[in-house]
Amino acid sequence: MSGLMPVLLMEAIGTFALIFIGAGSICSDISFGGGQLVGVALAHGLVLSILVTVGGPISGGHFNPAVTVAMLVTGKIRMARGAGYILAQLIGGTLGALLLRPIFPDLPAGLGATVLGDGVSVMQGVLIEAVLTFFLVFVVFGVAVDPRGPKQVFGFCIGLTLAFDILAGGPLTGASVNPARSLGPALASGTWSAHWVYWVGPLLGGAIGGLLYNQVFLGDSEGA
Repeated sequence: MSGLMPVLLMEAIGTFALIFIGAGSICSDISFGGGQLVGVALAHGLVLSILVTVGGPISGGHFNPAVTVAMLVTGKIRMARGAGYILAQLIGGTLGALLLRPIFPDLPAGLGATVLGDGVSVMQGVLIEAVLTFFLVFVVFGVAVDPRGPKQVFGFCIGLTLAFDILAGGPLTGASVNPARSLGPALASGTWSAHWVYWVGPLLGGAIGGLLYNQVFLGDSEGA
């Protein structure tokens, strides 16, 4: 294969892995006792760490429409290419969730669907998802986009950020920070509760994180 196809395939595979392993860890946790938030956070963080390390040199390892939108609004990627990335991510994430159906036919936790916790309003959900995604995208720009970033460990920096997001926000919103992470299980299980929160919050927070780092910190890299 040549051209854009390997890049889009990498984005689809990486997002597939994130949802299959991440949402799958929630299904396993619920099916065999529950209450293992640390394990769920580590599953998400580790799979993202490894896939970003593998996919970074090929596609940049976005695996998240919020990351791609941040790259778009900061001019790091062209519109047509960004649209292809997002489509590939949504397809990969959906396939990852659909593959969980025959493994967990009882659909535990809606196949890892992200829903608001008890007492969390939709506006609180948007705020939480926006802040958590801000951290994720801010770190992506700091370690992967900024030429001064630690390229040897950038994948693990990004993965660990997702892990601490889940440790902090998992009980509140599920800490999706990724529309593809929410769409796949929603489609596979039919769980659509407050689904729009998981688009508006991550896309808004990611765009702000990318713009802030790009405008305030990245401009200094040339003179560093």
